[in-house]
Amino acid sequence: MTHRTLRRRAALAGAALLAGLAVLPQARAQSAAAWPDRPLHMIVGFPAGSSPDLTARALADPLAKALGQPVIVENKVGAGGNIGADAVAKARDGDTIGLMINGNLTIARLLNPALRYDPATDFAPISLIGVAPLVLVAPVNAPGADARAFLDAARQAGNSWSYGSPGVGTVGHLGMELLKARTGIAPVHVPYPGYAQVFSGLVRGELQLSMLPPALAQTQIAAGKLRGIGVTSSGRSPLMPGLPSLADAGVKNFNLEIWNAVVAPASMPAAHVARLAEVLGAIVRTPEMRAQLFQQGWQAVGSSPEGLARRIKADTTSLGAIIRAQDIRTN
Repeated sequence: MTHRTLRRRAALAGAALLAGLAVLPQARAQSAAAWPDRPLHMIVGFPAGSSPDLTARALADPLAKALGQPVIVENKVGAGGNIGADAVAKARDGDTIGLMINGNLTIARLLNPALRYDPATDFAPISLIGVAPLVLVAPVNAPGADARAFLDAARQAGNSWSYGSPGVGTVGHLGMELLKARTGIAPVHVPYPGYAQVFSGLVRGELQLSMLPPALAQTQIAAGKLRGIGVTSSGRSPLMPGLPSLADAGVKNFNLEIWNAVVAPASMPAAHVARLAEVLGAIVRTPEMRAQLFQQGWQAVGSSPEGLARRIKADTTSLGAIIRAQDIRTN
């Protein structure tokens, strides 16, 4: 074989390689557009009827229509949502995603070093769905004419007051610990199985304050069973427009929100993650879905994967500081 022939074959091979590389983006786009070709499974780590479950089921139908495949919501309940989160992290079928709350994606391993998944490495962020402040509430006969006066009364009460949360390490618990650090109040923490029991403890006078999700707080405040003190966002929230923010009431550097998001296992191809993010973002930003999420107690977001990744990192840092300062552990 002559040198001329070898050079000609090498040139042809190089041209073929370049041609193949040129069509790769198009082939990947076609592959993403053809996916999924079977039902998608959306795992929720909380029971049917819970807030995360309601959000997942609200998203499932429009997502199925957009993707052309059924979206099956599966409830894998336990450990504050961490059993469901672990199932998403371990999924390798290419068709599993999860609707999770912020705790599962940020501080779960800080609270429990033995956790079987790592929030920082085992997930591919897809989209931040909705955000909401917590609402500082008290019994209807609580002292103080406004939020400032109520916090003054709490300071004077010292550790004779108690606050309730749905468990050690929950956002309601960490939020109250942050409030204690920012204001000098000192109520004693009383963990309960869930928010329903916290509400009962407030009504019975066992507790003097707590932080509740807006959907629950709004209903009970409107019914005259609880008193709203303020919201934990940096300013007033459209979810609870009649209440001041705790920052407005003089609590410096206070901003705390709960949120939910859709993620995939880290093993999911990037093109599939990008398609899900685009579709979910469009769904969440529709007027109909915004209204539905608002009724559930959420302000709709529909972020990019990068936006969700930034939120996960920021909240892990801020809540992690509280956990380390107070040496909080779930076990």
